[in-house]
Amino acid sequence: MIPQQVIATKRDGGKLAPGEFALFLTAYLKGQVADEQMAAFLMAVQFNGLSTRELDVLVKVMLHSGRVIQPGGDWPGPRVDKHSTGGVGDKVSLVVAPLAAEMGMVVPMMSGRGLGHTGGTLDKLESIPGFETRISLARFDRVLRKVGCAMIGQTDEIAPLDRRLYALRDVTATVPSIPLITASIMSKKLAEGLDGLVLDVKVGRGAFMASVEDARALARAMAGVGAARGIAVAAVLTAMDQPLGSAIGNALEVREAVACLEGGGPERFRALCVELAAEMALAGGLVSSLGEGRSRAEGALAGGGGMERFERLVAAQGGKLDPARGDLGLPSAPLFKTVSADRDGCVSGIDPLALGYGLISLGGGRKSQDDEVDPRVGFVMKVEIGTRVAPGDPIGVVHAGSVDGLARGVRVLGEAVTISDEDGASPLPGVLERIRSPG
Repeated sequence: MIPQQVIATKRDGGKLAPGEFALFLTAYLKGQVADEQMAAFLMAVQFNGLSTRELDVLVKVMLHSGRVIQPGGDWPGPRVDKHSTGGVGDKVSLVVAPLAAEMGMVVPMMSGRGLGHTGGTLDKLESIPGFETRISLARFDRVLRKVGCAMIGQTDEIAPLDRRLYALRDVTATVPSIPLITASIMSKKLAEGLDGLVLDVKVGRGAFMASVEDARALARAMAGVGAARGIAVAAVLTAMDQPLGSAIGNALEVREAVACLEGGGPERFRALCVELAAEMALAGGLVSSLGEGRSRAEGALAGGGGMERFERLVAAQGGKLDPARGDLGLPSAPLFKTVSADRDGCVSGIDPLALGYGLISLGGGRKSQDDEVDPRVGFVMKVEIGTRVAPGDPIGVVHAGSVDGLARGVRVLGEAVTISDEDGASPLPGVLERIRSPG
């Protein structure tokens, strides 16, 4: 296997022999293929895609590059996970994992860091003082049995090839590729020994899939990979035409997730959490209909059990929250400024892509693989699409770590919100479409 030949074949739109492709991937994991060579290959895939056979090879090599947990065992409920393809302000996992556990599921959630302009669950969790996301599988197992859910990142034990490719894709603009997203997500999920999986496939300007057609293709690809391996997969296409919820930024989003678990938080965000928890219950066989799943999820939220599970999860993974403090003991930015509307009108657009990259410019995301993330910074929106505003009404608050950052954030927030003369603008419905694996 000669790396340059593999790269050239895919660059020119050719198909790789399974054995050759597997050797190339394994060689990269062993350090025999350089990062710059793999970056060139990923860009070729971005433009030319992968065949069904090549995707199967990529999933298999990623999956078996680490440990694979076998389904079954003496668990107190079905093992069900949920994964998002990435969005701006998407802190759903922080709510859904403990909520699903409270409903009777075991949730072995393996998450990622920020990718491109989208935030990452691990970065949000690590804004909680002391929270450990890199733990052994033995400790992961203990937390699962004690709490009913656990939230960790990839280690060398689980799909290490994907972990390396994930970081490389983040900094080489090769994130929005259907086969690469499919392989990345499904290799991790197949390694978890699941009974069911729910995929939150984001659609819109703030997502990697800007069109419903692309999102549908991604959902079907992932459902097909799961079905071929005996896992019940449900994909829910959800709107990302504006940020999800109000908060954008790691510690800010943790606070909003806690508010949701306590029965508050933005209505659209809370409704989506309930919907995804209901889908998880259906995929795990705990309920016979979505309506029954919604009822159970709403009951778990109203009863406070989801919040209690989240507190236990944080403690079990070394974290510390202080419910007596308004900021929960999470890091807070030293500077903040409210941005106000400068005219009468109706909010007709909120650009999630601009706000996602704006968070990176504030230090809340990564420009390179080794960047440190500032958990304090971000935006808190005070409007959504359809809100009527007058001059001086707040449209959002910028949280920054420096004077220069504050100025940048104010500019980004002001430019991201469009105010029009005409009323009647409305956001897309939260759930656009559902796709389930056969059977």
